[in-house]
Amino acid sequence: MIEVTRFDGTAYWLNPHQIERMESNPDVTLIMLSGQKLVVKEKPEEIIEKIIAYRRLIGGFKNEE
Repeated sequence: MIEVTRFDGTAYWLNPHQIERMESNPDVTLIMLSGQKLVVKEKPEEIIEKIIAYRRLIGGFKNEE
């Protein structure tokens, strides 16, 4: 799970494998596979770094290297 923060300060932990795409317009919106949208404070680069760190933690890169 990765932690993201909504603009009201609420922290959420979500499964990054459920993120379908990110939009930056100008706020970052995560569109989940379920269709749910979350507007978060983090920049796209931060989210990508969190996803990479999570995948390393669970060994998700073993088949990708």
